[in-house]
This record gives sequence, structure tokens and C-alpha cells, in this order.
Amino acid sequence: MGSCGTWAWQELLVLLSSVWLWVGSAQPTLPGPTHTPRPQLKFRLAGYPRKHNEGRVEVFYNDEWGTICDDDFTLANAHVLCRHLGFVAATGWAHSAKYGKGIGRIWLDNVNCAGGEKSIGDCKHRGWGNSDCSHEEDAGVICKDERIPGFKDSNVIETEQSHVEEVRLRPVVSGARRQLPVMEGIVEVRYKDGWAQICDEGWDSQNSRVVCGMMGFPAEKKVNRNFYKLFTERQQLNYRLHSVSCVGTEVHLSMCTFEFYRGNTSAACRAGMPVVVSCVPGPLFATGNAHKKKQRQQQQGQPRIRLKGGAKVGEGRVEVLKSSEWGTICDDRWNLLSASVVCRELGFGSAKEALTGARMGQGMGPIHMNEVQCLGTEKSLWSCPFKNITQEDCKHTEDAAVRCNIPYMGYENLIRLAGGRTAFEGRVEVKRGSKWGTVCSDGWTTKEAMVACRQLGLGYSLHAVTETWYWDASNVTEMVLSGVKCAGHEMSLSHCQHHGTSLNCRNTGTRFAAGVICSETASDLLLHAPLVQETAYIEDRPLHMLYCAAEENCLSSSARLANWPYGHRRLLRFSSQIHNNGRADFRPKAGRHSWVWHECHRHYHSMDIFTHYDILTPNGTKVAEGHKASFCLEDTECEEDVAKRYECANFGEQGITVGCWDLYRHDIDCQWIDITDVKPGNYILQVVINPNFEVAESDFTNNAMKCNCKYDGHRIWVHSCHIGDALSEEANKRFEQYPGQLNNQIS
Repeated sequence: MGSCGTWAWQELLVLLSSVWLWVGSAQPTLPGPTHTPRPQLKFRLAGYPRKHNEGRVEVFYNDEWGTICDDDFTLANAHVLCRHLGFVAATGWAHSAKYGKGIGRIWLDNVNCAGGEKSIGDCKHRGWGNSDCSHEEDAGVICKDERIPGFKDSNVIETEQSHVEEVRLRPVVSGARRQLPVMEGIVEVRYKDGWAQICDEGWDSQNSRVVCGMMGFPAEKKVNRNFYKLFTERQQLNYRLHSVSCVGTEVHLSMCTFEFYRGNTSAACRAGMPVVVSCVPGPLFATGNAHKKKQRQQQQGQPRIRLKGGAKVGEGRVEVLKSSEWGTICDDRWNLLSASVVCRELGFGSAKEALTGARMGQGMGPIHMNEVQCLGTEKSLWSCPFKNITQEDCKHTEDAAVRCNIPYMGYENLIRLAGGRTAFEGRVEVKRGSKWGTVCSDGWTTKEAMVACRQLGLGYSLHAVTETWYWDASNVTEMVLSGVKCAGHEMSLSHCQHHGTSLNCRNTGTRFAAGVICSETASDLLLHAPLVQETAYIEDRPLHMLYCAAEENCLSSSARLANWPYGHRRLLRFSSQIHNNGRADFRPKAGRHSWVWHECHRHYHSMDIFTHYDILTPNGTKVAEGHKASFCLEDTECEEDVAKRYECANFGEQGITVGCWDLYRHDIDCQWIDITDVKPGNYILQVVINPNFEVAESDFTNNAMKCNCKYDGHRIWVHSCHIGDALSEEANKRFEQYPGQLNNQIS
């Protein structure tokens, strides 16, 4: 057969078998799959119900979102798509629109990847937009819940920002222009290289609610339309949208229905004017005294919902108060509607992200709610339908979390890092007035560094650095801030205590300027309270068995005056099990080179002070000296599917892995409080982990554990043990005002 006939026969085969790689000359209307411009491709997970690492795959191509057909779909395809989405790999895939039917184009069909491709466009397929499928065949993926290092963390569930992506409030009143946050102004949308207005014909309060939610405000209020009409009549306007109609529960204006003006817009919106919105700020962002007074009146009584473990304001694990005890929410059916109810209830805007899979760390204690299904209009999460939990339903690995929209305050423009090897570290420089300068490192601790990292938007503080000569890469030499002392929850260093204009610093040179190393994740240590209660007992231990303990300062000061080696010390012994429920391993601050060898106990101590043990009177007076324990940190046991990483033996690495715990049994040395000098009575046993905040954690408020105890001079009863912030304010008061045991019956 001649070359011409061969070519014709091959072309016929191509058409008959519908091969994936189409020839451009044969199909001129279809772009070739391997030559797609990379910047045009975007990917997202959608559908319902789902978690953050699974869902219907949607592709943004040629300015339009579409889906992928499940014909010939394989795990190799899922691997490539999961990497696009920032996950390391896929664990499975779903067919037949398991996550619901998509809308729009079906962009890809008969996709066939080897698994190593950098882009789905590099895989074989029928060509972009060429499909014989319906949306009943939309493919989904289940990705491994592990992010590619450095990939921007995004777990948005069903946020669609179609053609309206950026929205702003432009203040026009002269005083409001300089004041943050902007609570009132003309609503504008990004259009090409500028901003355009929205016609207010048919605009209502539900639309305003959506805009205020996007801007970080929980509610909207009426605005003086006549004032703005006079102002806008003198302005040159460029209308882009009209006929906007929102239900009020949307998290973004693009999720509402609206129409674009086409062509010449000079005659647009003749009967109306630009949309103007006025928002009501939450308690954290209220500016005037009248606002704050009103907020205080509204917030009487303890709130029944809170966020824990987040690096920034307005994000964290959702915890709710039920029967005087705080607990978490299971992430089954968790979505943006429910997350937005949480955010608005707490005084923030609508939800930016609904997070699943304990993305803000695991909680402790009960799981109070499951399958929360809010409509989005509720004032409180407790008004939403939900199921009570059973033990088989959920674990803390499924704790739900949120990221809320918060008002723009501009705090990140008043701080920067200089000289670091990465964007996450460096010497701290702050702007005071119009001048940039350094911060004195006297008293610079993890708490101050936490606030600095939060203000920078860089997550948690990994280290607070007090000597930064090796980061001296900036021409800024003047110190402008000293005496900084933070509680740890502030949004900006300027909100912390400081010396103001009266600087006072021992070392003013740039060598001793404060610095930070920030991290997107942090550990979170918690003590298992029930184990302390179950294992507490008294032992009279002979002095001749306590020489090692005395060497490590594990006895009270009166032990020095004892008649060694005769006599004994009375010890309150108990086991302590310390869990790491955070998102990063807990590692000692000191490197191996500076660990201290203790010959008596024959092991290295990686932290001088890891835990304080104290016996307190009901009014808080310490009656037994706090035992400053310096332990060897290791993984004693771990949850299922978590491997141990740290072991003290043979000078091994020390630390506590996420999902593991370090157990100190009641029968090892120094696992006690010396109560030899304590008189009979009712007391509080307090254990505090990481008391000096030497190592960064996502949450320090849960580091203390308290128990009631009665000591009659011979025996001790320990009961009501709980993590410091696990109970309601009322229950905590009852605990602290506890009158004491009259007998050994604990009800």
C-alpha cells in the first residue's frame, strides 16, 4: 500500500477508536491537550457532603469552571489531580457523581495518566471540551490528608467566586478614610485594572448582609442614602453589576444572582445610584464607646461557643459549651453555612473556610455535636439541627474548625522581618509614626513572638530570638520599641504593654534586637486528667532511697535539714500522660549539644523545666513547693496509624510526635510532690505543662490541670480533675469555692 493509503488507513483508525491524543490538523476546533497554557488551569474540590481532602474535581479552563468525566478514570489520574490541589497523593477516587452533579462544561473525558505527569493537561485525553458524558458521571478524588510542603494551604468548601472575585468598601466621608476598619462606603468590584460600582436598583438588606460578611462584619445596618446620592451625583461612575439578588446566607457576592452591564454603560442605572453599605462591627473591632457599650450589653453571660488553636484572630477549632463542659463538633456534613453561623455568632463576618479533619488540632473531652446542618440564618449554632454524638460516630481526628472573614486593620503594614534565610524568620522591625526601627529583646519571650508572627500573618512562633547579629542585613539601626510584654492573644505588638516613647533597654545595639522564627503549624500539649485521678496515692519513702531525687531538686527544701539517711519523706505520687494534639511535633528548645547528663538517673535532660507540680490552698497559696521537673521527652504510645519517632535511649532524639503521648508512671523518680510538711485539709492539686512557654504551642490556655483533694494526714482523695479551660465559668467558680470533703465519699 502506498504512503498516501497508509496515512488514510491510520486516520480512519484514529476516528473509529476515538483515541485520546487528537491530531490538531484533523480537529482544528479542539486545542491540543499538551499545549494548553499552564496559567489558565486552576483546580478545586466541590460537592456535598465531603471533607477538605475529597470532592468533585473542577477545572478552570478557558475562563470557565467545568468537571471531568469518570470514563476510564484511574488512581493515577487522581494522583496527578491531588498534587494540583496541594496534596501529596491520592488514596482513592469516586465515580457517578458521588459528590453531586456539577454544572457547566465537562472539560475532560477518557483521561489516561501514567501518574508522574506535572499537569493533567500532559495526560492523554479526548481533547478539551470533547466529551460524550453527562454530569451524572462527574469524577471525584480522595486525597491523602498531607499537604505538599510550601503549597499554599487551602481547604475551602464550595466557595465559588466566578467572575466577581474582589469586592471592597470605599469610604467617602473624610474622617472615615483614615480610620480602620472601614465600616461604611460604596461597594465596588474589581474590573480590569480598576474598580466599578453596582447599581442599587432592587438592592436589599440581604445583599448588604452578604457584603458585610465578606468584609468581616456580623451584621448590616441602614445607611443615609440621601447623603451619598448628593455625593455620587458629582462623581464619574463606572457601573459593572445590576439586579443583584442574595438570599443572605452566601459567603461571597459571586454566589448571588446578578447581571453584568454589557457594552456602553454611560446610560446605566438611571433610576438608581451606586450601592452603599454600612456594617456593624463585632466586639473586637468596635471603635467608639457607644459601640462598645452596646456590645457589652449584648454579650452578658458567658458565650456558649469559642475558637481554639488558631494562629490568627477569627480562626480555630470550634468548641461549644454543654452541661458546663466544653466540647468539640464532628465534621460530618460541616459546610460554609454552618461555619458562617459560628463566625457571625462570635462577632466576625461570614466563613472564609469550613475546615474538616482536625485542621486546627484535636480537642479533648466530649464531642457535643454531629451532622450540624444550619440554614445560615440562625443567630446561634445551637439553633441549627444537629445529631447528638455516640461513641462510634466520631473521633477527635474529625474535629471541625473555621476560618472567618475579619475586618482589614492594616496591622501587617506596621511590622516586617529583615535578614532571615526564609520569609518566616528574621529580625523584627516595627513602624512607629513614620519611622522604622528595631525592638528591644529584654523580656522577649514566646508570647511576644507569637503576637509578632500573628501580626505578620505567618502563623505561630517557633522561636523567640534575643540575639540577631547574624540577621543584620538591614540599614535600620535605631531601636523604637522596648519593654514589650504581651498576654499572647493580641493582634499587634502595639496592643501589648510597652514603654511608649520612654525607651529603656539594657542593650540597644542591633545585635540584641528581637527576632522571630515563625511556623504555619505548632504543637499543643494536654495532660490526660482522668489518669492523674485514677493513679494518685501516698508513699512514705525512706531517705536512703532518695539521694538521686535530692540531687535533682525533687524534694521540698526542708529535706536538706533531715537526718540523712534515716527517716522518710511523704510523697503524693501519680502518673501523668502528656498528649500532643497539635499539628507539629513538640521538640525541646535546646539542641542535643546542650542537653544535661544526669549520672544518678543515667539519662539526658533536654528541658530544665517541663512541668510544675503544686499543692495549693483554695485561695491559691502554694503549700507544697512546685516540683520543677526536667524530663526526657519520648513517644511512649501513639494512636493507630501513627509511628513513634522519639526515644530517649542511646542519646536518641527527644520530642513528642503529633498523635502520640509521653507517659511518666507513678513509680519513677520525681513523679511526685513532696507533701511531708503539708497539714491535713482541703487543697487543689495543679499540674502545668511547659510553664515558662519555652516551646511554642498553638494554645497555652489548656496547659494547666486542676484537681480537688482532701488530705487527712494519712490518706488522700483526689477528684474532679480537669483541664484548666475545660469547664464553664460557673463550674470553675464552684470548683474553686469547693467547701471540702467531710468524708471519703465522692459523689
